[in-house]
Amino acid sequence: MKLSQFKFNLPKELIAETPAANRDEARLMVIDRKSGKIEHKKFKDVLNYFGEGDCMILNDTKVFPARMYGNKEKTGAKIEVFLLRELNAESRLWDVLVDPARKIRIGNKLYFGDDDTLVAEVIDNTTSRGRTLRFLFDGSYEEFRKTLNDMGETPLPKYIKRAPTEDDKERYQTVYAKKEGAVAAPTAGLHFSRELLKRLELKGVNYANVTLHVGLGTFRTVEVEDLTKHKMDSEQVIIEEADCSIINKARQNKNKVCAIGTTTMRAIETSVSTDGFVKPYSGWTNKFIFPPYDFSVANCMITNFHTPESTLLMMVFAFGGYDLMLKAYKEAIKEKYRFYTYGDAMLIL
Repeated sequence: MKLSQFKFNLPKELIAETPAANRDEARLMVIDRKSGKIEHKKFKDVLNYFGEGDCMILNDTKVFPARMYGNKEKTGAKIEVFLLRELNAESRLWDVLVDPARKIRIGNKLYFGDDDTLVAEVIDNTTSRGRTLRFLFDGSYEEFRKTLNDMGETPLPKYIKRAPTEDDKERYQTVYAKKEGAVAAPTAGLHFSRELLKRLELKGVNYANVTLHVGLGTFRTVEVEDLTKHKMDSEQVIIEEADCSIINKARQNKNKVCAIGTTTMRAIETSVSTDGFVKPYSGWTNKFIFPPYDFSVANCMITNFHTPESTLLMMVFAFGGYDLMLKAYKEAIKEKYRFYTYGDAMLIL
């Protein structure tokens, strides 16, 4: 498949800048792959599609406040620093993106906080925008992480032009987020309220957790027409034995196995045996899923509405079938569904 096959015109007004008033009140498009039928519901109606013995797989990664603003030594220029990945806890080394990048060279120092509480030194260039920083901090590791958390802000995607609010701290996080390490939220999970999770559980739905720490690579633009030549950035994945058992039991019993989001789908497809069962895993994945692709584990998925030409869109088209998904997206635009991070959801059965 070619990049140009995933191009469509998305009206700007359909890009959601804010979340729905209540998590489970967003709209839900339900697509049946067998019949090709498309229905329009509310997200909390997922309750009607799942029952005893079904399994939902959740990505329990937690977003940390990754965006910070510092000042460059001497000039005082304001620099945005986006924390990507901790390289070494003991040495306080981090991979970061800096903006504007042209002003930041190896050896420069950056100061953070009103009283320069935190200082960082640039020790390496990783990419045109990427740098490696060493934070100079005297306190314990716990104090250091608390300082980063206090100084950072919720890393809303760049297309949201407003400043993050107190509300975003809660809403740009799933209610089941546990393990800190993501710089972007696994957005399909944002629609689940605690009440909805409980009601599904009372119906006999089982939950399995996987952890994929979402990095910016998930959103990196595809710049090659031939999709086989696109390289994904690596993201960290952890899948425990107990969660594998829950998933595999549902598969054996021919129940629904629903991946909540594209990140969850990538995690389980990264660690699957030849006979289609999930195995425990701790490592990294740069798996890129696009049509045609044979999925091994999940037989349904919940996802948001994605950007034209994005790797997330390609995976959804691989799962739902190219023609049916194209039809669904045209209908979503016609029916004015909200797109992207804070947008509406889709259940593909």
